[in-house]
Amino acid sequence: MTRADVLVIGGGAAGLMCAITAGQHGRNVIVLEGSNRIGKKILMSGGGRCNFTNLYCEPSNFLSHNLHFCKSALSRYTQHDFVALVEKHGIAYHEKTAGQLFCDVSSKDIVAMLQRECDDAGVQIVTECGIQSVTHDREYRVDSARGAFSSQSLVVASGGLSIPKMGATGLGYDIARQFGLKVFDTRAGLVPFTFTGAIHDLTERLSGVSARCTVTANGVSFTEDVLFTHRGLSGPAVLQVSSFWYPGDDVELDLLPDNNANKVLLTAKTEQPRGLLRTALAGHLPRALVNELQDAWWPAHADTPLAEIANDVLLDLGSRLHRWTLKPAATEGYRTAEVTLGGVDTGELSSRTMEARRQPGLYFIGEVVDVTGHLGGFNFQWAWASGHAAGLAV
Repeated sequence: MTRADVLVIGGGAAGLMCAITAGQHGRNVIVLEGSNRIGKKILMSGGGRCNFTNLYCEPSNFLSHNLHFCKSALSRYTQHDFVALVEKHGIAYHEKTAGQLFCDVSSKDIVAMLQRECDDAGVQIVTECGIQSVTHDREYRVDSARGAFSSQSLVVASGGLSIPKMGATGLGYDIARQFGLKVFDTRAGLVPFTFTGAIHDLTERLSGVSARCTVTANGVSFTEDVLFTHRGLSGPAVLQVSSFWYPGDDVELDLLPDNNANKVLLTAKTEQPRGLLRTALAGHLPRALVNELQDAWWPAHADTPLAEIANDVLLDLGSRLHRWTLKPAATEGYRTAEVTLGGVDTGELSSRTMEARRQPGLYFIGEVVDVTGHLGGFNFQWAWASGHAAGLAV
């Protein structure tokens, strides 16, 4: 049996940060990673350039049954701390939208940085190490495909259920339940919507078309791009609002979030009385989308000059443009979800150390915990911060 001071299950963002921090503080650390390499989700994130944090990260950017839990870890290891680490390694990066920081070259740079930090801290990484069982009798014992390991401290950083093709499993939730911890039901977050029937046919025809919209679900709104796909709707605004949507709920799209649709239409009627509705809207929305809306919303007026359309009709259309109500059939699920909502109840953990209150020496960090960030680098920052908190404590 191989013994260490600290065993970390999972070689992703949270697990590696925990291992680095613990190793830097003199602990003998072994990371047990089930796949053939560390940081697989880091590598695929941000289109291969890794949106590694957000300059404007705040607790308000996170969802949880306890919205206060994340504050401690986030305040003690901030986005600026991680940026300093990136700069220490000379990794070129840039700000994209609203504080999102991406590597200039490749997400491989972040994984290589974490590997170097692990090497410098004396952290041992064991890959292709599928976990078979976890037990506790004075120490924690982990039986795996690469043999048995034991330690005083066990950190579960196994992630959620998102993107199973990358090796995601419910292992972390199973370990939590095994030791009597409450686990909230999980569901896919930051995930595209799917539709059936006429709306599915419409989105399929518009596949590849995008437009800036405000998307609202359950009173929560995001204004960013919406992308029509062959299955439904995606894009940043949709991914964001999906975390607040539940099966059976409607979503509402404001197709002209930066304009007053009534003013656009009435002004066009005054200034271009012989013009057509589709022409008036083509300057504000993709032409293909306007043509689809015309077929669905004003087919009788498709070739009617604006001057001959009653103001009431235009005002009704303006209202619909700001409030297009749709009912998704579902989401694409864990297959494409960027995160998993729910997970280990934060009430079971110390917000300062991430240790299980009723099970000394057992820690949960990262996505396996019931803390989920918005799109835009926030989930990585939670991984860095929660991993750092546990790394100081183990």
